[in-house]
Amino acid sequence: MGLLDSVLGSLSQGGSGSGSGNPLLQVVLSMVNDPNSGGLAGLLSKFQEHDLGNIADSWVSTGKNLPISGDQIQEALGSGQLGAIAQQLGMSQGDVSSKLAELLPGVVDNLTPNGQVPDTGSLGGLLGSLTKRFG
Repeated sequence: MGLLDSVLGSLSQGGSGSGSGNPLLQVVLSMVNDPNSGGLAGLLSKFQEHDLGNIADSWVSTGKNLPISGDQIQEALGSGQLGAIAQQLGMSQGDVSSKLAELLPGVVDNLTPNGQVPDTGSLGGLLGSLTKRFG
């Protein structure tokens, strides 16, 4: 978890908002917990749909996480969703996609400790521990 600690620490110091907690982490946790968009499985399917499944699968698996670029994040999530996040956080879309490229692999990796996407009940507990730890 050292890399996730590092990324989350740099994001919270990077100044993108309220000063309490990590606003981008809160957005990511909201995305993976949103039943209307399919939660974590729905987020991962967006990467599958854009031929980035091998990258997203590496985050879920117990092996090494493959990196992703901000451009690939933009491709998978789309400018509409990134624009909404950017507006919410007062950041540019480019900054949001770059920060998400740093943050998402570690978050997904930590939410899938056994190499499988957890069911909704288990995910809630994992989200709670991430929020307490890094929020």
